[in-house]
Amino acid sequence: QVQLVKSGGGLVQAGGSLRLSCAASGRTFSSYAMGWFRQAPGKEREFIAAINWSGSITDYADSVKGRFTASRDNAKNMVYLQMNSLKPEDTAVYYCAAKETYGVGITPDQYAYWGQGTQVTVSS
Repeated sequence: QVQLVKSGGGLVQAGGSLRLSCAASGRTFSSYAMGWFRQAPGKEREFIAAINWSGSITDYADSVKGRFTASRDNAKNMVYLQMNSLKPEDTAVYYCAAKETYGVGITPDQYAYWGQGTQVTVSS
């Protein structure tokens, strides 16, 4: 089992950057693929990015491709989401999640463990 604790987020102007971090407990962190999702008011939870167990494979939603980068440090049990060139439409609550297999996943039901949401607000 893994527990996830988020940090980062906040208010930023359009065009700015933020980095979200997610700290995972447990000694088997490297066996989990990790994902990032977001949910805006009145909308369903949306896939943003995923990274496999080693960090060698990543996948991104088209809406963030080229602007967001997922990475991980298995020695520190950490996963990161670097968000650049932020837009007002990126405003949402962001979540990290852990998947109990090595490969990336793009749907919420593939992820067994979730961190608490973190608000990201991008002003125009």
